[in-house]
Amino acid sequence: MSKIGFIGLGIMGRPMAGHLLDAGHDIYTVVHNSPLPSDLKEKGANVVDTPKAVAEQSEIIITMVPDTPDVENVLFGENGVIEGLKKDTLVIDMSSIAPMPTQDFAKRIKEAGGDYLDAPVSGGEGGAINAALTIMVGGSEAAFERGKPVLEVMGSSITHIGENGSGQTCKVANQIVVALTIEAVSEGLLFASKAGADVAKVRESLLGGLAQSKILDVHGERMINRTFDPGFKVKLHQKDLNLALEGARTLDVSLPGTANAQQLFQACAANGGADWDHAGMVRALEMLANHEVGK
Repeated sequence: MSKIGFIGLGIMGRPMAGHLLDAGHDIYTVVHNSPLPSDLKEKGANVVDTPKAVAEQSEIIITMVPDTPDVENVLFGENGVIEGLKKDTLVIDMSSIAPMPTQDFAKRIKEAGGDYLDAPVSGGEGGAINAALTIMVGGSEAAFERGKPVLEVMGSSITHIGENGSGQTCKVANQIVVALTIEAVSEGLLFASKAGADVAKVRESLLGGLAQSKILDVHGERMINRTFDPGFKVKLHQKDLNLALEGARTLDVSLPGTANAQQLFQACAANGGADWDHAGMVRALEMLANHEVGK
């Protein structure tokens, strides 16, 4: 069992940390705007004052925070992880951030005597709760083998993609596919509903054919039942698509579908939906059609 620092106890991080506690690991964390969740307190999580103090107590440090600047601040800001980093500590960033800064963060941690994996996840809140996340990993083979037993506690599919930054590149690709699939499911169900078909039966039928997908299954049901409490927020998916579009400019790649999906998310945000679940993209299309899928 390991002493693990876990920084970022949000929608995803909280159940992930809980699984590590259930597996017998010691957890050290830091909280800012809210108290330690009661379930983690009951399981014995330890609270310290700063990311530096987390590093001083830990053999492995996991970060699960919203964006690139947040990771940089936790690792390298005042009283950051790097100030308390011990030799051979493995830092695993499970946030979804930009690939190029990730390579720089890895270099700085390695120069300080540690090692680094970028290991973003897919699967949303449900995947985190059920320890069924898909985890995409960038880093050395040795670091991957060291971190894999810990990652297996939180995920059901763990793939070593390549060197540092490649895990984040894979996650950006994942978010492109997810966004465009949400759009496709939204358009298909909206079309069927406005044409007068029983949209629940349409979804059931589609799940039996080539159109079947986890998004049609999970998010299609959300669209029909109007359940848009966030498992993964619109504003976070916007952030990920920004990474895709910024990368596309650098690579001279055209991503027209991604740009369109980003505009639909922007329409959601403009109508008060930044904190909706990303399945709420359907609401932007519903406004254009003056029709709701669930009606």
